[in-house]
Amino acid sequence: MVPKGFIRYHVLEALNEKPMSGSELMEQIEKHTGGTWKPSPGSIYPLLSWLQDNGYIKELPTENGLKRYELTQSGKALLEEQTKMRHKVREEGGFFAEPFFDRFFMKMPPEKSQQIGLSMKRFATSTVKLGNTLREKYSEQAVDEALKAINNASAKLEEINSKLKGESK
Repeated sequence: MVPKGFIRYHVLEALNEKPMSGSELMEQIEKHTGGTWKPSPGSIYPLLSWLQDNGYIKELPTENGLKRYELTQSGKALLEEQTKMRHKVREEGGFFAEPFFDRFFMKMPPEKSQQIGLSMKRFATSTVKLGNTLREKYSEQAVDEALKAINNASAKLEEINSKLKGESK
């Protein structure tokens, strides 16, 4: 499960660099996410079809049986619009929409689901904000502090998860 618009943005961004096939796009997105997620053909090919039907990409002449696509001017305009939206969301500290977190906690009482969802959103938002600030005002001390805080929080969450699963360390 990924946030809405994630695949479309990354497909447009990749095609802005060079023409690619569906399989190349899947590999590019996997690489861009550090190997943590690779979109399926069932998500890439319908998107390519939609982008083509709406004039955002065009199919290039087939090479060795491989269909490649490139952005049209409309596609470049769409990418520019989506890039502006992403920057605005980042500047405002946004990261994931509420429904993204809500799906994790459907079996919890509603008040607890809301509390943990808001806390996770706060954690994700503060992480994004810190990343943006560190890009602008890098210092070794700040990175070391951030690493310590993130590693401590991750270790504690892993400990809680292991306890819930009945695993011992």
